[in-house]
Amino acid sequence: MAPPRGGYAPDLDKFLDTLKSRPVDASVEFLISLLKRRQIRGSESCAIATAHVLLQVVARDKWMDVDQLLGRIQLVGRKLVAAQPRELAIGNIVKRILGLIRDEASEDRNDTGNDSFSEASHAPAPAPAPAPISVPALAIGASPLGKPTRPSPLAAFGPFARTQSLFNLLSDPDFIPSPGSTPVLGSGASSPRGHALFTNVHALRSEVIDGIEEIMDEIRQVDEQVQAYADIIVNPGDYILVHQPSRTVQKFLTRAASKRKFTVFLVVNPSTLSSADDPYASFRKSLSSGGSAVINIMNTGLMAYMSKVNKVILGARAISSKGGVIVDAGAAAIARAAREQGRTVVVLGGVYKLSSDSQFHQEGLIEWGDPSKYVNFADGTMVEQVRVRNAIAEFIPAELVNTYITNLGAHSKDHLHTIVADHYKEEDVNFDLFGKMPR
Repeated sequence: MAPPRGGYAPDLDKFLDTLKSRPVDASVEFLISLLKRRQIRGSESCAIATAHVLLQVVARDKWMDVDQLLGRIQLVGRKLVAAQPRELAIGNIVKRILGLIRDEASEDRNDTGNDSFSEASHAPAPAPAPAPISVPALAIGASPLGKPTRPSPLAAFGPFARTQSLFNLLSDPDFIPSPGSTPVLGSGASSPRGHALFTNVHALRSEVIDGIEEIMDEIRQVDEQVQAYADIIVNPGDYILVHQPSRTVQKFLTRAASKRKFTVFLVVNPSTLSSADDPYASFRKSLSSGGSAVINIMNTGLMAYMSKVNKVILGARAISSKGGVIVDAGAAAIARAAREQGRTVVVLGGVYKLSSDSQFHQEGLIEWGDPSKYVNFADGTMVEQVRVRNAIAEFIPAELVNTYITNLGAHSKDHLHTIVADHYKEEDVNFDLFGKMPR
C-alpha cells in the first residue's frame, strides 16, 4: 500500500470514501493500519468502520456457501480485533454479523425445503404406462428375415440414451443402458441443483447486506433513541454529575434541559480547561439556554460536591454481559465515591457496545496514553528518574452501577445477559476472536 501523501490524514470519513475504489483485501489492510495508528478510534467509529468493511466482504468476495462466508468473516474479524483489541465494539459487530449470516442461512434452508415440498405435493400424477403391443413377427432382437440383429441404443431408448456417457458407448459396443439408471447431467450451472445453488447464494447475499445496513442504521440512531429516556431519569431540580461527557451523554442532558431545569457538575480533564478550544462549549450553551446551570469541578474536589449530587451519569466505551463497564479514566473513582455516598450511577451506551464476553481482563483493557500533558519533558531529571503512566480508559465493576440505559430502554445488570442472548448466537458467543492469526 502506498503511503499517504503529504497533508493527508486518514480518518473514518476518508476510509469510507475509498471503500468502493479499493479491492476488498486492500480495504481490510487499510482499516487495520488506521486502527493500529488510532486514526480511527472510539466505539462508534470503530463499529461503523467494521460494519462497512464486512459489508464489502459479503458483497464483493466470491463464496459459494455459508461455511465459506462464515470462515471469511471470522478471518477478517480476527485481523481487525488483533489490530485494536481494546476496542471491544469491533468484536461485537463481527459476532453480530456472524449471527446474522446464520439466521439468514437458516431461513433460506427452511424456505427451500418448503418450496421443494410444495412442488412435490402439487406435481401432477405420472401418466399410466401404455399397455405393451404384441408384435410377434417383429420382436426386439429379430429382423423380418429371421436374422437376429442388435437394436441401436438410440432407437431402443430414445432421448434417454443421449445423456449416457459417450465413452461407454464407444468403448463397449455391447453396452446397453438400463432404463432405471441415473442419467448423466450436464454442467452444474445448467442443472436444476446448480441453478438453485446460485439462486440461494444470491438471495443470501442480498439478505445479509440488508441486515448489515440495518445494524449500521442502529448504530447511527443510538443517541436519538437513548435520549428519549432523559425525561424519566432526570427530574426538575436534580444535581447531575457527569465526567467528560460523551456525545450520547451530552444529547441526553440537552434533551432533559429542554423541558426542565437542573444543575450539572461537569468533571473535566484539567488539561482541557487550560486549552484554547473548549470541547464542551456548545454543551454548556445548550444547557444554559434552557435555564440549567453548569459548574466545572476538578477531581480533587469531587467529594465536596458528592453530598449534593442526586445522580451520576457516565458514558460507556463498552459494557460486559455481567455489567462491568469500560469508561474514560477518572470515572471509576467517581463511581466509587457515589457508591460510598449512596448515589445512583447511570451508564449510557448503545446495544452495540454490549459485549458477549463475560470475563474482562481488567488490566489488559486499561489503555495508557501520552503523559506529556502532565509532565514537562524539558525537566530532564524528572523524566529520567520517574516513570509516568497516563491512563486513558479504566474498568468499573458491575456492583458500582445501578442502571444501564441503551437504545432498547433501561436495564439492570441482571437483564443484560438476556439482551446478549437476543443479539448474539450461541455459536459465536464463545468464538475466540483473539485466536492464532495466520501469517
